[in-house]
Amino acid sequence: MKKVGILVGREKTFPEALIKNINERGDGEVIAEYLKLGGIKHDAPPAYDLVIDRISHEVPFYRATLKRMALEGTIIVNNPFWWSADDKFFNYSLAAKLGVAVPRTVLLPQKDYIKGIVSESLRNLEFPLDWQAIIDYVGLPAFLKPFDGGGWKNVSKINSLEELWNEYDQTGTLCMTLQAAVDFDQFVRCYCVGQEEVMIMAYDPRKPYLSGEQYIHNPNYLSPQLADRVRKDVRTLCSALGYDLNTVEFAIKDGIPYAIDFMNPAPDAELASVGEFYHNWITNAVTDLVFKRLTEKRERPRYRWDALLNPAPIKTQAVASQTEQQARTIMPNAEAKAATAANESGGATDTPKSKTTLRSGTKKDGRNSNRSKTI
Repeated sequence: MKKVGILVGREKTFPEALIKNINERGDGEVIAEYLKLGGIKHDAPPAYDLVIDRISHEVPFYRATLKRMALEGTIIVNNPFWWSADDKFFNYSLAAKLGVAVPRTVLLPQKDYIKGIVSESLRNLEFPLDWQAIIDYVGLPAFLKPFDGGGWKNVSKINSLEELWNEYDQTGTLCMTLQAAVDFDQFVRCYCVGQEEVMIMAYDPRKPYLSGEQYIHNPNYLSPQLADRVRKDVRTLCSALGYDLNTVEFAIKDGIPYAIDFMNPAPDAELASVGEFYHNWITNAVTDLVFKRLTEKRERPRYRWDALLNPAPIKTQAVASQTEQQARTIMPNAEAKAATAANESGGATDTPKSKTTLRSGTKKDGRNSNRSKTI
């Protein structure tokens, strides 16, 4: 008998449907249940053959437990070693290497730091930070968002340099990115299971969560050619990242799918959110993956970090040519550049005429200060 453990947070319908599916198909040979975890002994034998992780990114005890289980040969979906090391800014850079379109993105120094970080700790930071150059590169409007966040938490739309300063001042110790906004014609969110199975979902990020209007079941939402391109990009990204369960979001402009979010290894699958069709699809696809992984031949674990990041990717395929990558790059439009220049010169009526710059230095108490004196 093989055992499958489900590690969950607040969600209900997806894990319950998954347990029901696995138990029905397993017919006593494979049993699925919720994990129960207490004090974890460092030399305890594995209690489960496979674990589906839905919450360890928010609970360090769970994450450490899953790493320990992986060391003993338990299959973890998704791999806790890669997930621990991953971040969205790295993923944008990786996507560009793979030929997947991404908006221009800049990683920003933190606004504040933990206790003990003082000015001497940050001598390598540029001071003052050249915010105008950052805006010129990314363009406006743009989105300020955490480099490793999810669920649209702490995301702000930025329309001016002043707005960037104001929003950045509130980010605390979060490390943020500034990313060009795509004025999309279409938007899709795609499930990917086992790095192969892809479900493209028409999705409207402007609608509120649980409104019933975010996800639209429309198999013909994308043209066949564009749908093929999206599926290839999804498989390319998830294969390179090693995620067996993920969602990839694309903002589509002028026929080009820009990948804007693809580090979602515990994607939303609740019935009230995604709707019955997509809920049933993801439940069945993950159930299929569980039985596939349980029957695959596995090598004896090698006790090295790189070995624990295995299995190797199924496939990695670039989609866009170098010429297209250059041609599709989002550049600041003339209106955005003109507006920024007007603000900087005191031309806007709601902007003080004295220019101010944000900086990346720190005060003596170790907190990152906001701006330098008026120029």
